[in-house]
Formats: sequence, structure tokens, C-alpha cells
Amino acid sequence: MEFLVEKIGMSRTIAKPSIPVTLLKVKSAKICEIIENGKALIAYPQGKGINKSILGQQKKYNLGKEYNKFATLEVNNAEVGDLDLSALENAKRVKVSFNTKGRGFSGVMKRWNFQGGPGAHGSRFHRAPGSIGNREWPGRVQPGKKMSGHYGNEKVTVQNEIVSFDKEHNVLVLKGSVPGFNGAFGKIKVIK
Repeated sequence: MEFLVEKIGMSRTIAKPSIPVTLLKVKSAKICEIIENGKALIAYPQGKGINKSILGQQKKYNLGKEYNKFATLEVNNAEVGDLDLSALENAKRVKVSFNTKGRGFSGVMKRWNFQGGPGAHGSRFHRAPGSIGNREWPGRVQPGKKMSGHYGNEKVTVQNEIVSFDKEHNVLVLKGSVPGFNGAFGKIKVIK
């Protein structure tokens, strides 16, 4: 069973000992079409983006105007309709997949935790990567060399324990943290 979720943020439990928790809002979704192997095409609301292809899908599956995004998920449902959330009530653990926070173009000290040089006394080597070359052979920079570049915004999957699930508001409480910023959209998969 897979579900689309939105990260609300982090909090902590009031019990002793207090544990850090992450709150995830399970997105309301409608199953449009059942595909083989337990997969289904689902529609869910996100933003206001709409075009002719989305209008065609909404007309084909008799959806409201708010359902403007589509995805393929593993589901328990055997027929078209609302997504069945009963699997979250008895689940113990989930796999959570989000994109990490994007940090743009970053230097080697931030991206790879390089030490850098002395801060003063005319060293002229503060936050730079230093020498990157080899000798005459191979005479090139090896692939995978740790250098400056794009940092973050990559898909990361972690496993978390479920603390509780609020059926009324569709809020899932997970022990520990998950990647991504508050308001990010991701996917969870129930581990049997």
C-alpha cells in the first residue's frame, strides 16, 4: 500500500521520555482506474495548475475541478472510488520517500565537509578545494571527484515507526525525522 503525503512539520510527544515526531498529512485521492499487479491510477488535488489534457482526464473519470494531478500507486482497493486508508490504522512501519532540501550550487566545505585552510595570517587558502590534479599519468581528473556543485534536492528513502494515525484529519505521526522541507510532497509505503 502506497499513499501520497504532505509534510506538515516536526513536533514532540508529551510522554516521558519525550520523542521527536514528524507529522504527515495523507492526501485525499480518488482511484480512477485499476491497473494489473495491485496498481491503480489515482487523482489528487495539488495547486491550481490545469490544462486541456487534465480537463480531458477529469471528464473521462468524472472528477471534480480540484483533482488536477495524477499518479500510479500500489493500492488495496478492488474498485474505483475513494482511496482506502484502513491499512494505516494497523501499520507499524512505513518507508518514506521525499526529496531533500535543495541547497543550490555549494562549495566543497558545505557539500563534502572539507576542512579548508587557516582563517588568517595571509594563508590565501580559506574555503577553496585545493589541488585536484594527478601526475602526468593519468593526466586527468578522475570521475566522482568531490568538488563544488549542485547540493540537495535528491530523492531519499528512510524507514520510520508509526506513533499514531488520526483517521478524522488524515494525519500520520512518525517517530523521528524525514527528509524534505515543511510543505513538501512525498510518498509512503506500508511495510508489512
